[in-house]
Amino acid sequence: MDTHGEVHVAAVVCSLGQTLGIKSFPAAAAGYRRLLAWVRKLGTVRRAGVEGTGTFGAGLSRYLLAQQVVVFEVNRPDRSARRLLGKSDPLDAQAAARAVLSGRARARAKTGDGPVQSARMFKIAKDSAVKARTQAINQLKAVLVVADPPLRERLSGLGNRELFRTCARLSPCEGEADGSDEDPVAEATLMTLSMLAQRIEQLTGQIDELNQRLTGFVELHAPQLLAPVGIGPDSAATLLITMGDNPERLSTEASFAALCGVSPIEYSSGGRRSRRLNHGGDRQANAALHRIVFTRLRHDRTQAYYERRTQEGKTRREIIRCLKRYAAREVFNLVRTVSTDPRYRGVRD
Repeated sequence: MDTHGEVHVAAVVCSLGQTLGIKSFPAAAAGYRRLLAWVRKLGTVRRAGVEGTGTFGAGLSRYLLAQQVVVFEVNRPDRSARRLLGKSDPLDAQAAARAVLSGRARARAKTGDGPVQSARMFKIAKDSAVKARTQAINQLKAVLVVADPPLRERLSGLGNRELFRTCARLSPCEGEADGSDEDPVAEATLMTLSMLAQRIEQLTGQIDELNQRLTGFVELHAPQLLAPVGIGPDSAATLLITMGDNPERLSTEASFAALCGVSPIEYSSGGRRSRRLNHGGDRQANAALHRIVFTRLRHDRTQAYYERRTQEGKTRREIIRCLKRYAAREVFNLVRTVSTDPRYRGVRD
């Protein structure tokens, strides 16, 4: 299926590679039902390849999975193929079907219907709030730099928390007390500082609430992840989101490592044998593993490993990569154990 915001294009290919039909359907619940009914008229549905299972194809993927159809995530056709064959929705739909038929598309789609999907929504809201708060803090401090000296001197010695609290209570009438009566610039400065500080406080409240929800999610559905050193609620939630509500779709810990971008890639030519860093995968999961490793480097056991590998001639980057690979293996084994817990599946079943 080639998915879009308003319409999905489906192509049916038999096991011999022959195209049995191509048709478009609305990107709505009724369109999903019509699509599956049309496909089943052409034969037994074994597997489905969907472009964008996390975006435009998310609703269709969830519907097909609910109908016991195995769904695979399909990437867009590469540029060389498009240059040779052209670009159209029917061609993309056929390319998706052939990618599944040939085995090139092997990534199982996330179900997106359980507690992990709920955590993903909270994580999206939190990341957005953190980014907006950082921007507001930078803007407030930039405004304070160009403020009138009396106001700047009054606020410069305050810590961040007290600074935001004080600025939130500022009002334009305070300009008169500073000797800037009827000064439009001073009035605008006070109003801007007050609005930015109020925005920071509001965003901080949202971040605190979302942190509590994410912590509660991990404690309820995957408490084992919080036991190892270095894994906090935020990192645990990030890694669970990467795995999804159906972690059984990842057959081995190597597949999870590749999904996190911590598996080395063969990079050999001729007589030279080497491997390079994997620049793909989920970068947020990679960053979570990075935080875990750097937290563990403060403890004796990891420090001893670091020193031993340094004596063997390994560079700091190589040692960090090894530690991230180990952390990915550890998390995978913990999550696969958690996934058999009835509490983990209870929200879905």
